[in-house]
Amino acid sequence: MAEPHRVRARNLSAQSENRIHDDAVARRFGFRGALVPGVELYAYACHAAVARWGRAWLEHGSAECRFLSPVHDGETVTVDATPAGEAIALAVRREATLCASVASLAPGTLLGTRPFRATPADAAAYRDAVGEDDPLYARDGLLHPGQVLRLCNQALVQNVVLGPWIHVGSAVRNVAAARIGEALTACARVTANDVRKGHAFVELDVLVLGGDGAPRAAVRHTAIWRPRQVA
Repeated sequence: MAEPHRVRARNLSAQSENRIHDDAVARRFGFRGALVPGVELYAYACHAAVARWGRAWLEHGSAECRFLSPVHDGETVTVDATPAGEAIALAVRREATLCASVASLAPGTLLGTRPFRATPADAAAYRDAVGEDDPLYARDGLLHPGQVLRLCNQALVQNVVLGPWIHVGSAVRNVAAARIGEALTACARVTANDVRKGHAFVELDVLVLGGDGAPRAAVRHTAIWRPRQVA
């Protein structure tokens, strides 16, 4: 596949009747600013499809898109394309340029991750690293739950720039077994950001979604994003 396509996102609907594209209104809903319309995110993704198939895709191709986290005017986004049978899987992700802060992790903020696919070798290496020898995972082609939970960390890492930080707890409810090789994403919402004994804590409600868009796990994820020693 071609190198990732990078583009500076622009909010082309600032004057739209849909006021979520207005800075002041979007902030009242808990966003950092006005949202770049989903149709423009789709436009960025089209670059990779046309690069792969040319005019043929424009005339009789198809696409399906799902938006997991907001993109704001001026942010740099990257379009990654990976083979998926006769199709390609596209991920439009914003580059992490925001430092973690009370504002960037305000309650109500939505966070998402780019798709993650573990190969059989990746899955085996992880099981070996955590000392897991139950044959169930390899036999049934299932991903270890530790790798699923790691996506909750990625909801932070892929959206804000963090200094030293600490994962302090998770409440996990498994919904369906994640399979090796499927595209997993995490869709998260910040539910709390407060200071306790000098530490700045963030809490996330996270859904880990499978390649079919159905949940694999629901997680309440808690981290200290700024230890008191750093503050």
